[in-house]
Formats: sequence, structure tokens, C-alpha cells
Amino acid sequence: MAVQPLIILGGGLSGLAAGIRHARFGLPTVILERHRRIGGLNSYYYRHGRLFETGLHAMTNFAPRGAKSRPLNILFRQLKLSRKSFITHEQVGSEVIFPEQSLRFSNDIDLLRAEISRKFPASAAGFAGLINAVRDYDPFLPRPALSSRQRLSAFLPDSLLVDMLLWPLMVYGNSQEHDMDWSQFVIMFQALFLEGFFRPAGTIKDFLDLLLAHYLSLGGEIRLEAEARALTVQDREIKAVRLSSGEEMRADKVISTLGAPATMALLPDSLPGRSADYQGRMSFVESIFVLPAAVLKALPMRTCIFYNNHRRFDYCRPAELVDYGLGVINFPANFKGLAPHDTAQIRVTHPANYRLWRQLDSNRGGKRSSAYKAAKAEAVARCQAAAGEIIGNFPENIVYQDTFTPLTIERYSAKAQGAVYGSPLKIKDGRTNYNNLFIAGTDQGYLGIVGAMLSGVTMVNQHIL
Repeated sequence: MAVQPLIILGGGLSGLAAGIRHARFGLPTVILERHRRIGGLNSYYYRHGRLFETGLHAMTNFAPRGAKSRPLNILFRQLKLSRKSFITHEQVGSEVIFPEQSLRFSNDIDLLRAEISRKFPASAAGFAGLINAVRDYDPFLPRPALSSRQRLSAFLPDSLLVDMLLWPLMVYGNSQEHDMDWSQFVIMFQALFLEGFFRPAGTIKDFLDLLLAHYLSLGGEIRLEAEARALTVQDREIKAVRLSSGEEMRADKVISTLGAPATMALLPDSLPGRSADYQGRMSFVESIFVLPAAVLKALPMRTCIFYNNHRRFDYCRPAELVDYGLGVINFPANFKGLAPHDTAQIRVTHPANYRLWRQLDSNRGGKRSSAYKAAKAEAVARCQAAAGEIIGNFPENIVYQDTFTPLTIERYSAKAQGAVYGSPLKIKDGRTNYNNLFIAGTDQGYLGIVGAMLSGVTMVNQHIL
């Protein structure tokens, strides 16, 4: 049996990026993907002839082509892809809405500065100091965990402002409840506020097709419907990957993008630390509503609205199935320069409780229980109502709708317990207890689409090449 120089577990964005980086040096590379389609969390599906994106609301880390030191442009250089041909559209602007106050922001940090100076004048100078601290901090060095709330209180005297800044950053990448590790805060603050939101000209399918074609052109191999069931271990090294078909593939080195819990499940013993420490709790319910494009003109001209209706803001797994008082409303059509279409979407996301959704569902023989279906139908109605209170009435104009729950996320992304952002315990150097097994993707610590891809590239650079 031939030994593969590198086997990558997972055909999501981090796995594809790792594969391209390795294959571009002429090195044999194999990606194993359990599903029939690549993309993982950021993929797509079809319903009634329409393409729906599962993860791409808005990409973070926008960079103009000339900004060579920005993560997006570094990524394209590392993958040997043309940045010039990658057309991007910046957000029109987003907003954070709390009962007491609101804040607008865009890809120009000066808008957020002006909003804070006007609405939180006592924190204006501190916000300038916060920006400098973020720019001077290297979040990828191994460091003890540090509370963002405690750190932010040193800059910002207003606790409401602290909450309002945390909410967008948390919902776009935080796996920790109640607080956020300072390193993760720095990464997300840079990605959202200092660089900003954008989306590519096409769909996530177009982006995935581009990456896959590039990977294959470099000689890379990808195997779909090839689920890893176990890793064969000897003398603290991975010797082979055993597939659900029973086939074994010998490997010199392995990169897993499956997340720490799913990777642990393949091993005879765990990664560093206790298994329970790697279990993420933050999952979501999301509804997608398709409307006539003309209806969108009467709604707020925002790319994302991050709202909190509670008297006290707390980012955590809710005690009920869904927390409708905390949500994100995304308008995928509200980016500068996008070509008009006859329909547009509204995507509404709320924190959800995986454990309670799992208790509802028997899923025997691949069929969802009646209790699960009823809860999902109720979630759609309450999601519509919650979003309608923020942006105005729109349900009467819905052409088509779809909803996914934490169970959907777990099934199609392999994220344990539907935890979108993975483990609260990040493995920053990607190393495990095994000399030739490395972790890439969300659980390595890079966040967002660009971050996940850079994680794959970085793990190849540091441990494989």
C-alpha cells in the first residue's frame, strides 16, 4: 500500500486551502470529504431551482487589491490565485441595535469613531486607544486566556458600548459563552471593524468551483463520500486513515479540519487536555426568506443588523430552543455594485440550544420526529415576527423560505453539537499528541472564511513543507 505524503480530512475551505498550498509545490495531496459536495459549513444546496448558500452571509477581512499585507491578499498569494480577477463588493453599512442605543459601522472605521464620539463621548478617547492596542497585539502567539470584558473595561467606561461592540464580533466567530478571549477579540475586531464586510461577485458555489479547479489543476486529488472512521496509531504517529468503506489509506502526515471533537472521535485517546474542554456550545437557528427584490427597497439599507432586545446582553446557549431576542438580520443583496436580481433574500439568525433540539428528534431511519418538525415550524413563525419588529413587516411578501437548526449544522458540517465556531479551547500551533497529526480550521484559532483558509495554509507552511 502506497503512503500518501499528506491526507487532509475535510473538504471545507480550510481543507481546500491546505490542499492547494501543498499541491502547488508538486507534492501528492489527497482530500477526503464525507459528503457529496465540498464546502463544509460554507457550502450550498438547491431548493425549487434556487441556489441557497449555507454560510456566506458576508465575508470579513475586506482588502483592496493594493493592500499587500492584508489577510485576504496574503491568502491569494499563498494559494497562487489571481487577486485581480477576484471581484469583491463591499458592504453598504451595518448597524448594532440595542434597546438604549444604536451604532452604525462600515468598512471605514471613521464612521464607527464618529458614532461613538456622538453617542458615547466619554469613551471616544478610549476607543482610539483600543484601536491602537488591537493593531499592536499578535493574537496568534501562545498566551494564557484573557477576558475581553476585563480588557475592554480598561479602555471604555461605558458597559453598554462594550456589549454593543462585542455582539457582532461574538456572533461572527466566538465559541466561548458570556465572554471572549482577548486574542479572538483582536482577530475579529480587525476582521469586522478595521477591514470590514464584503462578498465576492458570484455565489459560494462559484468560489468553491474556483478553488477546486485550481486544486485539481495542481495535481491534487479529492475523494467525495469518503468518510474517515478511525485513525490507526503506532508509536505516537498516525499510520493510516480507515474509511467507512473499510479501506485503509496510509499517511505520512495528516491535517484534520473536522474540529477537535470530531478528530478525537477518530483516535484511541484524546488531544491535549480533557475531551469535555473541546465541546463548543454555541449553535444557531437560521431562516432564509426569499422576497421580490422590489420589497427590499422599503426595508432598511443595511448589510447586517445585529440586534439585542434583552435588558441584559448575554452571549450564551439559551435556556429555551431559540433566543428570539438576540439576532442577526442579513441582506445578501445589500453590497455595493451587485447586479440586480428579481428576488432577494433576508437571512435571520438566532442562538439556539442543541441539547433541546436533539431531545425533540428521534431521527430514526433518517426521518425527523413530528415534535422536531412542529418546533421548526414554530421557529420560522417566531423568527419572522422577531425580524419584523426590527425591519418592518415582510412575511406577506415571502416567495420561499427555508430553515436550518443545530441538528442540520451538525449533520452537514460535522461540527459536534452544531457548534458553528467549534471549541472554546483553541490549539493555536495546530499540534496534537501525535507527531504527524495537525489541526487546521476553526479549532486552530483563525476565524471567518478568510481566517479558516489561512489556517489551512499556515499549518501546511509550519508543519508539512
